[in-house]
Amino acid sequence: MPTDRRGALRAGAATALAGALATACGTEPRPAPRPQSPAPAAPVAAPAPRRWPGLPTEIAHGPRDRPRVALTFHGQGDPAIARALLGQAERHGARVTVLAVGDWLDQHPELARRVLDGGHDLGNHTQRHIDVNAMSETDAYAEIEGCARRLRRLTGSIGTWFRPSRTQHAAGSVARAAHRAGYPHVLSYDVDSLDFTSPGPAAVAANVTGRIRNGSVVSLHFGYPDTVAALPLLLADLDRRGLSAVTTTELLT
Repeated sequence: MPTDRRGALRAGAATALAGALATACGTEPRPAPRPQSPAPAAPVAAPAPRRWPGLPTEIAHGPRDRPRVALTFHGQGDPAIARALLGQAERHGARVTVLAVGDWLDQHPELARRVLDGGHDLGNHTQRHIDVNAMSETDAYAEIEGCARRLRRLTGSIGTWFRPSRTQHAAGSVARAAHRAGYPHVLSYDVDSLDFTSPGPAAVAANVTGRIRNGSVVSLHFGYPDTVAALPLLLADLDRRGLSAVTTTELLT
C-alpha cells in the first residue's frame, strides 16, 4: 500500500477515535437547562400594633372633623357569614376591622389571611371570648396572649388592635394586661349595632344610622345573619351621607 494512503487511513482512524472518546467523556454540547419556576413569595407579615401619640389608652372613636367611620366586627361564628360580610364590604369598596377570637382561628385558620388579603385590619378579641373584665390580671393576660400567639403564627404579627371580650370598656387590669401583651391601646366603640340580639336587618341598620357620625367606631358581629342583610342598607346610608368606611388604622391616620 502506498505510504500516503496508509497515512490517510491512520489519520481517519485517529479522528474517529477522538470523536468516540469525546462522546464517552460527555464533551458534546448539552441541552440548555429548563428555566425554573420562581418560588412562591412568602406572605407579607401583617401590620403590628401602633402607639398613637395624644390618644387615650382606650380608643372609642376617631377624628370628628373627617367624613370617615370604622366598621368593626367581632370575629366569631359561622365562617360562611364572615366570608359573605367581607365580600359585601369589598364589593362596596369598604374596608373593615376584624377582632378575631383565638379559638375561632383555631377552627378556621384560613380566615386570618382572608381578612388581610381583603385589605382589612385584623386584631385580637381574646382566646375564648369570655368575660375578660371578671378575670384577674394574670388570667386576662393569658387570654390576650393566647390569641396573640395564634395571630402571630398565622400572620407574622399579633394584629393591629385588641378589643376586650364581652364588654365595651376594658377594666384597668385588662388594659395593663393588653399593654404587656404588646397592644398600646384598647379598641372600644361609640356605636353599638346590637346585631347580636337578632332584632332584624332593618333594626340593625337603624341602630347604626341613627347614631353614626364622623369618626365613629361601630360594633358589629360576624355570627348573625341579620348583619349580612343589614350591611348593604348601612353602606348605602353611608354613601348618601358621604361617609367612607375605612379600617380603624386608616380612621386614625
